[in-house]
Amino acid sequence: MLSILATQPGAAGGMGGMLIWLVIMFGFMYFFMLRPQKKEAQKKSAMLSELAVGDTVLTTSGFYGTVIDISDDDIIVEFGSNKNCRIPMQKAAVAAVEKPEDAAE
Repeated sequence: MLSILATQPGAAGGMGGMLIWLVIMFGFMYFFMLRPQKKEAQKKSAMLSELAVGDTVLTTSGFYGTVIDISDDDIIVEFGSNKNCRIPMQKAAVAAVEKPEDAAE
């Protein structure tokens, strides 16, 4: 009976210590995983909002093309030098954008 009573106060202290470690681990996860991911999403949405006709884009599949039309969620991209390959795609498929004035420099 005495040994059972002796372990109960230690168990309560162990729970408090475990709770502190869980809070610390969540803090590390937020600053090293979730926060950078949110920053990347904000950067991508800013890049897509500045997308304009005539910009050169790199798609997520690795193709370079020129934007010829933009709607709400879709764009039409022209691929190749013969100007006959025009493919509609989602804006989310754009990985990088290069403005024409950046290419001139």
